[in-house]
Parts: sequence; C-alpha cells; structure tokens
Amino acid sequence: MNLHQLRYLNEIVRQGLNISGAAEALFTSQPGISKQIKQLEEELGVEIFVRNGKRIIAITEPGKVVLSIAQRMLHDAKNLKHVGQEFSAQDTGLLTIATTHTQARYALPPIIKQFMKRYPKVQLSLHQGSPTQIAEQVLSGEADLCIATESLSLYDDLITLPCYEWNHCVITPLHHPLLKEKQLTLEMLAQYPIITYDFAFTGRGKINEAFQKAGITPKIALTAIDADVIKTYVELGMGVGILAQMSFVPERDKYLRMIEAEHLFKSSTTRIAIHKNEYLRAYTYDFIELFAPHLTRDVITDAMHHQNFTPGK
Repeated sequence: MNLHQLRYLNEIVRQGLNISGAAEALFTSQPGISKQIKQLEEELGVEIFVRNGKRIIAITEPGKVVLSIAQRMLHDAKNLKHVGQEFSAQDTGLLTIATTHTQARYALPPIIKQFMKRYPKVQLSLHQGSPTQIAEQVLSGEADLCIATESLSLYDDLITLPCYEWNHCVITPLHHPLLKEKQLTLEMLAQYPIITYDFAFTGRGKINEAFQKAGITPKIALTAIDADVIKTYVELGMGVGILAQMSFVPERDKYLRMIEAEHLFKSSTTRIAIHKNEYLRAYTYDFIELFAPHLTRDVITDAMHHQNFTPGK
C-alpha cells in the first residue's frame, strides 16, 4: 500500500468513478491507475469498486470505509508537508480560498489587498462556487478554507466560525413607485416581480422564511448566483431585486436605488469553514483574523480542539 494508490482511489471517486478522468487529472495513464487499484484490492483482500466489465459502476460498502481512511491519510500527509514548510519557509507558500461570488467581489478585496502586502511571497488562489461546491473543496483538500453564508454548518468534518452579520436590501430602477413609500412592507414588494439569489446562495433562506411567515407568495421572476446579474436585470426594468446590502455600491450602481430592508428579513451570518483536522500555516491564521478580527489564532485553535464548539460563544 502506498500514497499513490490512495490518491488514485480518491481521484476516481472525485471524478464520478471515471478512471479516464482520474488519469487525466493526475497526469498518468488509465491502465496504470487500474493496475494500482487492483493491487490495493488484492493487498486489502476486499473489492473497493463494483465493476461491469472494465467500467466502474459503484463503490462497495468496504470500499467506502477504505475511501474514508484513505482520505484521512492523504489529509495527514498534506499536513506533514505543511509542517515542514512552516519551519523552512514561514512567509512563502500557497493559500487557496473557496468562496461565493458575493464574498469574492464585495467582501474580500480589501482583505486580500492587506494580506498580499503583508505576505508578498504567498501565492493566493480564489475559487468561486456554490456553498456546497466550496465546502466539498475544503473537504477534498483542494482549498484551505471556504467563506459563505449558507450550508457550511451542515458538514460534520468542517469547523465553522462566524465572521460577521449582514442584511438584505431591496434595489429598484430609478423613479420606481416603491421609492415613494415611507416604509417598505412585504405586501408592497409582492406586487412586483422579484429578482434575487438562487436558493443555495447568500441568505436566500431568510428571504423565503419572511414571505412564508407572512403568508405571502412572492412573484420570483428570476434567480441568479451573482449579485451583479441581479442588478443588471433590475436595471433593465424586469423587477425589483433583493440582495446583500454589501453588494450595492452607490458610486457604481448609479442607475439603481436602494431601500433598506433590515425590518423585513432576518440578518444573515457569513462564516469561514476549515477542515477539522487541517494544519494551518501561520499566514492562514493571519488571513482569517484580517477577515474577522475576533477570530484570533487562540480562538481558532480552541475551536479545532473542541469539536462541540458553538459559533458565537
């Protein structure tokens, strides 16, 4: 048994049981991967995959256990490498952040600017995706941490830490009738087509909850994963938008107007998530603290040592 075999196993599963895809991702040959997996199965005395001819169609029950152990071993191997890097080159390396569009576009730029000034030798990589996608990237080791509002607390192998709370706002085209109202209500909003986030993104659950609690069915005309897309279609007059207040920038959004909606929708919390067994480089701790000053190294370390850590306590 060797780490190469475990990497092959993990990549086959990551590629949807596609050996060709795994071979391409790992820059090796398909026959070579197949041979190594067969050798691993023979050594362990169990079949890891269910096969139909030469094609893998499923992972067996013992295979799922083997995969889980293999992923932990690969993660620990990565941590060992990081320990060496930490003491040989403390201010150089790679930091990969997986996040959603709203965070990457509106919340992270000033933080990244500060970080790059402090650590000019650290290569920073941003991966964008849905909350589910970015959580999976941390779990697989593709990313060091992820930042999002929705879904991160649903994963047992992730430690989630609260960063800050924010509110939604309503945006309209210039001279829209809603701008004349003294205080916006859900009933008023429901009179117009609404353009907002896709269900898995940026506090959408809080929007749905508010309308459901009021017994109102809104006219959702369009959903998107990108605040800029929402603003584009509102500007075209296709409806009113509901988005994260941080996404509205008056200097840039000159053809739109914003109405505060704190009284309509509950606040949302942006969180950082890390793998519970991750070895964090010193600059990773610093990045997290730049983004959320209350998340000091001691707080993060305590959270990693206590799996029953409750965000906000």
